[in-house]
Amino acid sequence: MGLIWLGLAAVALWALVRLGRQTERARRGHWRISATILSAACLGGAVLAASRGAWLAAAGLGAAGVWLAVQSRIRPTAPKPQNAEPMSEAEARAILGVSADADAQTIHAAWRRLMARAHPDQGGTEGLAARVNAARDRLLKG
Repeated sequence: MGLIWLGLAAVALWALVRLGRQTERARRGHWRISATILSAACLGGAVLAASRGAWLAAAGLGAAGVWLAVQSRIRPTAPKPQNAEPMSEAEARAILGVSADADAQTIHAAWRRLMARAHPDQGGTEGLAARVNAARDRLLKG
């Protein structure tokens, strides 16, 4: 019986370590956390079933636990940009809201002001932040 509790404790420790390594935003990470907890429960059930001699149930629970653990670690790939055309200088100036005679310091100030709102961590979107960055790059390297 002590071996069962040792196995369950090891699975619980593994689940806590996995949960501690989750670094995604809360909205996207719920599935990963739930899958990790369910995976740990399946693996613990597999250990318990194997200790009682129910090998078929242990194999099924173990396979389900491993599958959930692997699937919860797969991260979606970033979508490819839809607009592959280079940005015009007029469009870049319109996005940043700077005049045609703006110097590098003014461009950087406008970029910082917009990124404070457009950054995904501040409530913006990745696409909007990418466009603001592209506008800055176009004007500075332009």
